[in-house]
Amino acid sequence: MFAARWMALAADGSELAFDAAAVIGLRLLRLSMLDARAADEARLMVEEKLESAALLQWQALTGQLGHSPHAMAHASMRHYRGKIASNRKRLSGR
Repeated sequence: MFAARWMALAADGSELAFDAAAVIGLRLLRLSMLDARAADEARLMVEEKLESAALLQWQALTGQLGHSPHAMAHASMRHYRGKIASNRKRLSGR
């Protein structure tokens, strides 16, 4: 049971990595235009990363991510999954 939960988490992490790679590709396309939208995207990207890191650190310190390593990893991936999905949707024009 213990190993199966971690394997499922690893599979979810792999899927999340593929989605993140797609967002990176879409962002690179946007940034390569070197226009005002590219500058806005760069600013947004940095803001999102700083905000996410600070929020997850706060949640970890206050126990909001859970109390076991598995729960914390799962909650962190859930947080990033939402961010990645919204960025992918926004950048792909859907």
